[in-house]
Amino acid sequence: MLLCTTRNDRGPTGNTGGVRMKKIVAAAVLAAVISGSIWYLLHRSVLPPDLNQAIASLSYNFAGPDQRELNADTRPLLDRAAADIDMLANITGSIRLYAASGIFEPIPAMAREHGMSVIAGAWVGDNKEFASRELEAAIRAANRNTNVRSIVVGNETLLREELTVPELAQLLRHARQRVRVPVTTGETWDIWLKHPELVREVDYIAAHMLPYWEGIPADHAVTYAFERYDELRRRYPGKKVVIAEFGWPSQGYNNHAADTGPLIQARVLREFIAEANRRGVAYNVIEAIDQPWKDNEGTVGAYWGLFDADRQAKFPLVGKVEKDSYPYAAGLAVALGLLLTLLLLHRRQTSALQALAFAAAGQVMAAPLAIAVLHPFESYLNVGSAVAWGLGVLLILPLTLMTLVKVNEMAEVTLGRRPRRLIDRPLTLPAGRRAPKVSIQIPAYREAPDMLIETLNSVAALDYPDFEALVIVNNTPEEEFWRPIEAHCAALGERFKFVNLPQVDGFKAGALTRAEAWMAPDAEVIALIDADYVVHPDWLKDLVPAFCDPQVAMVQAPQDHRDHRQSAFKRIMNSEYAGFFDIGMVQRNEDDAIVAHGTMLLLRRSAFDEVGGWASDTITEDTELGLRLFAAGYRSAYTNRRYGWGLLPDTYKAFKSQRDRWAYGAVQIMRKHWRLMRPGRTGLSPAQKFQYVAGWSFWLSDAFGVLAAYMNLLWVPMILFVGVLIPTVPFILPVLVAFVVNLLHCALLYRARVGVPMGQVAGAALAAMSLQFTVARAIARGLLKVQLAFKRTEKGGLTKLLSRTGKERIVRAETVSGLALMAAAAVLHLSNKLGAREVDLFAITLAIQSLPFLAAAVMFNLERIASDGLLGRFPWLGWAARLRPVAATAPARA
Repeated sequence: MLLCTTRNDRGPTGNTGGVRMKKIVAAAVLAAVISGSIWYLLHRSVLPPDLNQAIASLSYNFAGPDQRELNADTRPLLDRAAADIDMLANITGSIRLYAASGIFEPIPAMAREHGMSVIAGAWVGDNKEFASRELEAAIRAANRNTNVRSIVVGNETLLREELTVPELAQLLRHARQRVRVPVTTGETWDIWLKHPELVREVDYIAAHMLPYWEGIPADHAVTYAFERYDELRRRYPGKKVVIAEFGWPSQGYNNHAADTGPLIQARVLREFIAEANRRGVAYNVIEAIDQPWKDNEGTVGAYWGLFDADRQAKFPLVGKVEKDSYPYAAGLAVALGLLLTLLLLHRRQTSALQALAFAAAGQVMAAPLAIAVLHPFESYLNVGSAVAWGLGVLLILPLTLMTLVKVNEMAEVTLGRRPRRLIDRPLTLPAGRRAPKVSIQIPAYREAPDMLIETLNSVAALDYPDFEALVIVNNTPEEEFWRPIEAHCAALGERFKFVNLPQVDGFKAGALTRAEAWMAPDAEVIALIDADYVVHPDWLKDLVPAFCDPQVAMVQAPQDHRDHRQSAFKRIMNSEYAGFFDIGMVQRNEDDAIVAHGTMLLLRRSAFDEVGGWASDTITEDTELGLRLFAAGYRSAYTNRRYGWGLLPDTYKAFKSQRDRWAYGAVQIMRKHWRLMRPGRTGLSPAQKFQYVAGWSFWLSDAFGVLAAYMNLLWVPMILFVGVLIPTVPFILPVLVAFVVNLLHCALLYRARVGVPMGQVAGAALAAMSLQFTVARAIARGLLKVQLAFKRTEKGGLTKLLSRTGKERIVRAETVSGLALMAAAAVLHLSNKLGAREVDLFAITLAIQSLPFLAAAVMFNLERIASDGLLGRFPWLGWAARLRPVAATAPARA
């Protein structure tokens, strides 16, 4: 409570600050140790069978489809092929090729120099000219190179339905007639079972067994492959069966029960090779080296190699296998969590438990951030995915910071100390102290006369000895609006001054500035209320004594509303407003950083004049003035007791318009005063800077939320038609975590500070979500320097009901966006034939991101229910009417 004191509440000083910092550092270090321990416990390694003999054969490719022709640019590729073969000769004695012409022609000779045999391949398909060229090249390779041990004509051509069995058989016969080595074709095991006539055309069965593509769990992959091998041998006794392809991807989506990952790949391949060597089965592993160009095989196509594209072995062939990048991810995550904690809690008043909770949240949010940063070092990015990654990281960072700001507020409210600066009971003037004169200013622009008269009557009933009331009607030429007010001011007596400004620039600030000429010279306190506010008789008597402290320049009481019982629509709006004044403002007040509002606001006139009065270059002149007063070294006082009750916006359009103005004004203030927030800049305390930046971040979070939703929506075609990998942990989980934090933030803090039923909390959350698009649009206009005209918030029934067509346009953009996101989520889920968890998680993310857009449609329809009387026609809508109102029709007595 502030009563005639000169105590400085700017923040801790001396040894108190040192103790506080030690407490924060201790919490940050403890959370880092716990996080590091969890990373260590989650670190996995595998110990599959050692491979003490060479791998029988490896699939080898070193050129994409657009690099197959021999030309002047292929020399570097051939040099790389020579280096590859030299490297592969250390682990295998044979390679399988899939093409024979062009750049692949020299490969058999290169392999021969290293004592390696070759399984030549002819790539055949529906392009008959190319198929003929490939077949001839493969025949030449077999006839010219003694190390070519067999030819595989075609690779899964029947599976792709590019050739029929008779067409393929014709090519096989042609090759068998012209070479002395065995000839076959490569097909999956089920194709061989389905076409026994094909078996008669080959010298041996080259069966592809890829359990991943069949959704077989990694634990059963090797057993499954040999079961299929034995099945083929039973079906075709006397025919040699070769497992021509067996492999497992190290990255990409799961295929139902088949997971991917570097440790899984190492375990499956080493188990298979060891078992095949033990059994004496002929086999070939796909593949030697990753092929980043294989985007036609979904997210896993590029990751089947034993070596990555930089020719680094993914895992050793003997001994323990562990993920090389894991220590880097763990170290970076712990470091980022520590940095975020110290950065955001620096010079903050926190309890030990509160600091530890925040530090733990910092470590949790840092994990996906670290994994996101490391993603390019573990994945192959093309231009599109690189752009997506960059934008994703740019969105993750502010999303992480904004989420942590909300976590901090939750920790402060639920775990921190009780509010100390809150005025929780009426203040009194010291004995013999004269009550300062107050100039109450009531700006009015085309306000309903009956409503304004009710406001004036409440002012006339104030229990305060010395005040005047300036009724400032501006830009209102219609006499029916101002004539009754002029007459009523005359009837109320000389305290009430009617000021009519027919034409004034500068929005509300311009009108208030012009009206200063009518203010009493001896007025020491300026009081502001909106034209729709009915004030309690004790308003000035209880709060003006706060100015006994010469450092206090403004005193703020909450906004509240007296018409919230009219409909569920208005009850929901009022709940949303109440949360700000009972949660956000109370916490900001602890750091002496409240947001000044242009109603129920008291100002020290001398301080007001010192900082230059109202500024007309922003449409939120009240908040901007408050920031300047803080920067000048003044303090504020706040009470969450209700002393005034206004009227809620008439319509959802008015509700949106008001929030649009607030958000746009916040951007104007950011652009004007951002330099005040720089470290080392005097004027504001570190805690005040934190609160202002945090407050601005809440506005920006809506803009980032809308941007992220639209980016994800644009990314859906890339997933559906290109098969681009979604990095789940860095780009999906932060959105889901932020959503959960927002729900907890609303539920916990409303219950703790506002004290309303959960149904009403849900209504407040609905109202807040519904404004996300409105805020984002205002932020975008503010950043683009589009000047926004001042818009009054229609209240008191003055607004004429819009036509049905006009009303429907109010939420058209939100409705279309929400339905598009929900439809995209449904399409992703229904088209997820592989059952990939990442795709379903992304679909869930899209569905969650649709909720704020669809909430706007719900709010609009609640307004229609209220205005059109639909409850009588549709009783099932009665749930909305049961939402309880905020009980605050009169201030509580001490």
